[in-house]
Amino acid sequence: MSGMDDEATERLSIGTFARLAGLSPSALRFYDDCGVLPPAEVDPVTGYRRYAPGQRERAVLLRRLRGAGLPLVEAAVVLDGPPERARAVLREWQRRTEEEARVAGAVLAEVLRELPGGAPARAVLGGAELAGAVRQVAPAADPGHPLLRCVLIEPADGELRLVATDRYRLSVRAVPARVTARPWPEPLLVEVAALREVAEWARGAEEVAVEAAGAEAVWVRDGERERRVPLVAGEFPAYRLVLEALEPVRHRVIADRVALGAALAQARAPVVVRRGGTAGLLVGGVAVPALVTGPGLRVAFDPVVLAGAVESAVGPDVLLELGGEEAGPVRVRSADQGGFTTLVMVVRDGF
Repeated sequence: MSGMDDEATERLSIGTFARLAGLSPSALRFYDDCGVLPPAEVDPVTGYRRYAPGQRERAVLLRRLRGAGLPLVEAAVVLDGPPERARAVLREWQRRTEEEARVAGAVLAEVLRELPGGAPARAVLGGAELAGAVRQVAPAADPGHPLLRCVLIEPADGELRLVATDRYRLSVRAVPARVTARPWPEPLLVEVAALREVAEWARGAEEVAVEAAGAEAVWVRDGERERRVPLVAGEFPAYRLVLEALEPVRHRVIADRVALGAALAQARAPVVVRRGGTAGLLVGGVAVPALVTGPGLRVAFDPVVLAGAVESAVGPDVLLELGGEEAGPVRVRSADQGGFTTLVMVVRDGF
């Protein structure tokens, strides 16, 4: 008798075939009762089921389909239907299971956040507000410095604060936000390029959530959409000490932002800004419409640095605030957004 004849007549007990196919004997009985995997023969006296070795391929495929959760009726189509119909059934089941997994994942993530100690630190704010804040502070970062190329993200009571500095200017923007009371990792430093990209992505969202669940990344989420922003290890300059050391304001200058920016754009060297009597403010030799309060004013700036701070402001006006006689950093504030401040370092006349 040939090997083919041997295979044709060889029969396996249900226990042996179950081990061969990776199924339990009870599952084989169930599939026999359902008609999707009947045995090769059934002893008419004992009722024992016996299987042919060639049935293993069908049994393994059935096991895989059921392991993927495919209902038995649809598994039968894959086993016995035309290939086009089998593919259609499998694609539809794949779509359904992926959607169900996505919904379940979102629900579980929400429940985990709600459990005591399980939620990440979180700040919820407007997408446009986040994008605007990034636009304002990002120019103050230094792309060539390992840490100063980063923006510091810092939650506070009722607001999210973004901070950037290149040592010549320091920009701070506070945005109203709903902030959780849980401790946030310190510090949250992200590269300015990555933050600009995610801010553009979030611009059109009504609200976004900034979440920090560990020391490797922050997540910006808009409902079902999300973006991961890697954290950079390091220590950001102690900017609060700089702010706390500022002298009381003695000079205030409210200037036309566009006119001041245009005057600075014409300068090619450090420019002296001084009170110009009836002319308002003189930037180099250019008169700029301004309201100036306080005693006599004369201070010099790097025009590129000051122009960048003025450009980042919002609205038609910009407010400059200076301290005592020994001129320290100058506060450049947006008249329309009190939560945005840039400090610009002064330079010596003729430097």
